[in-house]
Amino acid sequence: MHQHAMKTIALSDGERVPVLGQGTWRMGENSRAHKDEVAALRLGIELGMTLIDTAEMYGEGGAEEVVADAIEGQRDRVFVVTKVYPHNASRTELPKACARSLKRLRIDAIDLYLLHWRERSTRLEETVEAFEKLRGAGKIKRWGVSNFDVDDMEELWSIENGTNCATDQVLYNLENREIESGLLPWNRNNKIPIMAYSPIGHGRGLLENATLRKIAKHHDGTTSQIALAWVLRHSGAIAIPKASSEKHVRDNARSIDVKLTKENLADLDREFPAPKSKKPLPML
Repeated sequence: MHQHAMKTIALSDGERVPVLGQGTWRMGENSRAHKDEVAALRLGIELGMTLIDTAEMYGEGGAEEVVADAIEGQRDRVFVVTKVYPHNASRTELPKACARSLKRLRIDAIDLYLLHWRERSTRLEETVEAFEKLRGAGKIKRWGVSNFDVDDMEELWSIENGTNCATDQVLYNLENREIESGLLPWNRNNKIPIMAYSPIGHGRGLLENATLRKIAKHHDGTTSQIALAWVLRHSGAIAIPKASSEKHVRDNARSIDVKLTKENLADLDREFPAPKSKKPLPML
């Protein structure tokens, strides 16, 4: 099997993870698709995409069960990321949610546990304290956040142990460049890698784009490979595309080998302009 020379990125504690992982949104919702979803994730692991992102919200735990079957017998090769609902992010509920995720994933510790988005119901201090407690107990190895904008990150940084945050997982793709207007530079300055979800857009719209098609043709590749290569042009980005078919998985893995030229990037900037002023963070 062709092994792509997978690039890695270091988290703040020195742990290296692949820049290209696998997402599982919408997996685990249909038992008939289970076998194919497991096979797709297993192939992705074979091809070096050993970071798998899931959440208790996806299929109400169903996606975590798909991941459990995919990593069976090869836990040590895989970096498991899962996310907790904000309403479970309190001192009392976070340990319970974590225990349920561990049980569904059939693992002893979560490599990276994220707060899925922010709600004002639980104070951020309390969530951080609960995360740190889980880390101390060995239930999670590190924690982070998702859908946090600059002001949320600054608040997090002002909290005791808040700077232990390992990543911010956000919506980022050619059609959604809002993070470039503030969050991306902030994360760079603070050496926090971002994890881009929906890196090839949602729905088919983006992948049908004429400019993207032209560039794909030039690289003898697909539009999704170009969209992924574009996200990965940033040294501080991890992309987690979802692929539930083996064909898509192979397609995604090959994006590592795509080197976009200056002209390609200029064409993409014209077609999908970067924001001119500070834009709020969108989320799916």
